[in-house]
Amino acid sequence: MVRGLIRECIMKGMRTANVKAGMSQAACPSYLPVSGKTYSLYGSDLSTEPYYDLIRRLADELLRIVPGEESLLALIRNAGGRKWLLARLARREGGSVLSSVLRWLGKALSPYTTNVRTHLKGLSIRSVTDRRLRTTEEQYHLHMLEIELVNRVHRDRFLRSDFRIALLPHCLRDFRRECRSVPGDLDSVCVGCSETCFLQRVSAILLESGVHPYIWRNAELSTLFRRLEGRGSFGVLGIACIPELAWGMRACMKRKIPVVGIPLDANRCMRWMGRFEETSVNLNRLGELVND
Repeated sequence: MVRGLIRECIMKGMRTANVKAGMSQAACPSYLPVSGKTYSLYGSDLSTEPYYDLIRRLADELLRIVPGEESLLALIRNAGGRKWLLARLARREGGSVLSSVLRWLGKALSPYTTNVRTHLKGLSIRSVTDRRLRTTEEQYHLHMLEIELVNRVHRDRFLRSDFRIALLPHCLRDFRRECRSVPGDLDSVCVGCSETCFLQRVSAILLESGVHPYIWRNAELSTLFRRLEGRGSFGVLGIACIPELAWGMRACMKRKIPVVGIPLDANRCMRWMGRFEETSVNLNRLGELVND
């Protein structure tokens, strides 16, 4: 009963806002370029579409150097934690396959990560234990490629899962008004109270595609997965800033859970900015990811 009312509210809000998968982002009110603490998928454009086209082409080209998505993923993950080594390899001409991958990514993706080095220089000693806050530019580029590859590897299994959920970040909400989300069976759920809220827009697209959206506030991943046991096969879609999304995807893959994800257009939450600022996500690419 409650789930049906929630769905009705969200879908009504979706029709009012005239937002659906495949529609131009320009049709969505308040869809404006945003700058994050370390990255922005807008770069110098008015849309994030060029970024997604670019990362897709880069993946295709790099798979010619390292054939097979799983092999390229293994290369990325084995090297991803050695940040100072990555910086040296990115500057080295010739040499290893990883050096070539890093140089390719650096030349193409640096317009989207222009704030990383300034952010790292301004970090206090208290942040030394937060590894994701200290993500380097080379790691960002590897994470971007990793997200694209994981989507390619897991999308079919995700779509075939008996029960599909999506974990949405609180920072997608409309901060001009109080969020009226309500407790759901796994975590909070949107009730579609704001036409311009990205939580509402994203939830509408997901519900229409048979994916159950939750605003991830309280649940730990391990606890969440235990609560999903017994529902048959399940898949997870994540939306988060790039370092968090890459971490969450790895956590799912360790548990053999099919996972896909879409990065936020920029990282603008309390963890990064010291306050919450609204951000966005590419609705067109989300629609493509969750529809056959």
